[in-house]
Amino acid sequence: MTSTGEVEGRAAPPLWWARRRDAVMDVALAGVSAAECAWEGVSFAHDAGIPVAVGVLFGAVVGSTLVLRRRWPIAVVLVGIAVAPAEMGFLLSLAGLYSLASSEVPRRVTAALASMSMIATFVVMYLKTRGDVEVGPAFVVALSGFVAVTLTVPPVLLGLYVGARRRLMESLQERADSLERELSLLADRAEERAEWARTEERTRIAREMHDVVAHRVSLMVVHAAALEAVALKDPARAAKNAALVGDMGRQALTELREMLGVLRAPPKAAVAATAAPVGPVAPVAPVVPVALVGGADEGPSLEEIEALVGQSRAAGMAVEMVVQGEGAAYAAEVEQTAYRVVQEALTNCHKHAPGARVVVRLAHRQGEVAMQVENGPCEGQADAVGLPSGGNGLVGMRERVLGLGGVFVSGPTDAGGFRVSAVLPLR
Repeated sequence: MTSTGEVEGRAAPPLWWARRRDAVMDVALAGVSAAECAWEGVSFAHDAGIPVAVGVLFGAVVGSTLVLRRRWPIAVVLVGIAVAPAEMGFLLSLAGLYSLASSEVPRRVTAALASMSMIATFVVMYLKTRGDVEVGPAFVVALSGFVAVTLTVPPVLLGLYVGARRRLMESLQERADSLERELSLLADRAEERAEWARTEERTRIAREMHDVVAHRVSLMVVHAAALEAVALKDPARAAKNAALVGDMGRQALTELREMLGVLRAPPKAAVAATAAPVGPVAPVAPVVPVALVGGADEGPSLEEIEALVGQSRAAGMAVEMVVQGEGAAYAAEVEQTAYRVVQEALTNCHKHAPGARVVVRLAHRQGEVAMQVENGPCEGQADAVGLPSGGNGLVGMRERVLGLGGVFVSGPTDAGGFRVSAVLPLR
């Protein structure tokens, strides 16, 4: 409701009425009842020995009380009972009993007032009929009882039915409104989950693209820098570096084609990811190819880490690999995550610690596998080969490890180097 008393451009209903048509109906009924009682007030004035004008005015006032039937139904019924001896208020009694029964008044109050109205009607009918009809007392009693029941029970029963039906409709409307609110809330939540799923999918694709392409391209840049340095002095070494650059480029293109092929595959060909996402569960999340999040059968494994280290050695990095324990059957996503962690850590060594000595440790333990990549102090100039850094390498590694329920720690060492450590559970 606005400050002007209008709801959606319509004037608000007056006083206690919920709708304007209810107010119009009650005013019309009160007018008819006032006219009836005023007409019956003439006879009442003659019987009571008062002026006719007083009787008519009294009847009009009594009949007009029907306008209060929705607000104070008990008062209207009591007025009808009070004027019953004056033989006026026929419409007032009927409408009052109906309004009383259909209202929210307790049933015991309705029963008590209906009984009082029935007794008053019975007494008035009995006294009026006893002197006018020359029949036996039993007939007068039966006739008075019939009239009293006829004028009392039907409006009460009709009011009870209408009141129960109105309450049922209000209850159904409330349920419908509640269901609509719940559906709207569920729709909003579903939209939020879908947006979260889309964001998560984009993040996973970007992380995989970064891990797959950045390492190959970084090695290509390192070899290209070495090729530029020795091109004139050592043609044989330059040719070797050129061949390595070509190999790295072909491998990067192959992996990029495989990734794009998975992205372009139809939904039926994609398999749901098995890695648990970081954050709330989203039942409506779209299907993400396994190749993007880990778990694909053709993805990298722990056995390929040695070849990964060999590629860094070929690029001129002093890398030592230490393996502890015996390997076991790991889940595909565990092996792929371990591979990506070592790959990204070596890429960071190429970018930020050229010439530093690097140690790669891989430990197979009971129930978990641990990996650590640690480089010593940088002997050369960081970023000497001009490798760009997106700043997402450590973030991506942390997301991968935490997504599998593992532990990830990274930071500088006391010797001036940098260490990346991760522990992954077997399952």
